[in-house]
Amino acid sequence: MSISIGIHDLSFASTEFVLPHTALAEYNGTDIGKYHVGIGQRSMSVPAADEDIVTMGAAAAAPIIARHGKSRIRTVVFATESSIDQAKSAGVYVHSLLGLQSACRVVELKQACYGATAGLQFAIGLVRRDPSQQVLVVASDVSKYELDSPGEATQGAAAVAMLVSADPALVRIEEPSGLFTADVMDFWRPNYRDAALVDGQESINAYLQAVEGAWKDYAEQDGRSLEEFAAFVYHQPFTKMAYKAHRHLLNFCGHDTDKDAIERALGLTTAYNSVIGNSYTASVYLGLAALLDQADDLTGRSVAFLSYGSGSVAEFFSGTVVAGYREHLRTEENQQVIDRRKSVDYAGYRDLHERRLPADGGDHSTEAQTTGPFRLAGISGHKRLYEAR
Repeated sequence: MSISIGIHDLSFASTEFVLPHTALAEYNGTDIGKYHVGIGQRSMSVPAADEDIVTMGAAAAAPIIARHGKSRIRTVVFATESSIDQAKSAGVYVHSLLGLQSACRVVELKQACYGATAGLQFAIGLVRRDPSQQVLVVASDVSKYELDSPGEATQGAAAVAMLVSADPALVRIEEPSGLFTADVMDFWRPNYRDAALVDGQESINAYLQAVEGAWKDYAEQDGRSLEEFAAFVYHQPFTKMAYKAHRHLLNFCGHDTDKDAIERALGLTTAYNSVIGNSYTASVYLGLAALLDQADDLTGRSVAFLSYGSGSVAEFFSGTVVAGYREHLRTEENQQVIDRRKSVDYAGYRDLHERRLPADGGDHSTEAQTTGPFRLAGISGHKRLYEAR
């Protein structure tokens, strides 16, 4: 008898600051409709000087540890494309900040925005091998583009933590998966750059090609039909991309692209991404959190996931929402994550955007700005120093 494995708990964190798109539009003279309607974004999270993927990742995971304890977690998978070190996993810092047991494997995964889904699937394999264990999957990213570039309005930052276990309390992940990989230069960030490079139109085309390819493989693996899904959760580099992707999928499958039906299928999944911005690996699972927090009872209903990472890799898979899931949601806490952010003006945002950690190997403290539970205290001898507040 196959065991049920999936997402047992889900929590997310973001940043101290937020830049409303009205402030960006006022600075660059853009019609606000281009942001609010055109790309479907209203604001973007901005990290404080003492925040990064580690502090966000630890903040996202801490409530899960508080609820479930540490004893069954023998693996931490940290997914990011904003890595802070070429050798050491950011997850090792999170492991330390959370006080997890030493009998634990920790690894970092990278494939653009797809990495968290790889982590989820790898975690399912580990739990299937030993159902007594739990795996902590953390997806944490800071989306950063050059100032005054076309991508600037799609920036954001967030972390999602998921506890993967047998008999999950939220979503049972199902087989099969539809897979797709193609070597495309639509979005990339060489080691010598802080900000990503992106070919906007090529990125959209690559995403749509990946949607088509992943769905085709899913269908060939005898997956569910489109009509069986109560909702569709897409990766959202900007929220309107989810709508574009779903229309493309419906057209590819010969279905009508009824506007109201599309809104019903994915409208609830965009609530958090529209005010946080692009969070890369965390994006699709912020969409899941928004859906679970807002939807009418989804018990027993199937949800479709399309995870995409530029370059490119995609996966189409499904999950079934389990009975009693609402008792385990963090709806109020999730809203607090969004509401606690302080608005920053455009000048303040530019200052934070252009800050860099010193690279001289000296002792440097970091300005205390965050009110979150963890902070980057400084750097000494090229070593990052973290502390719990």
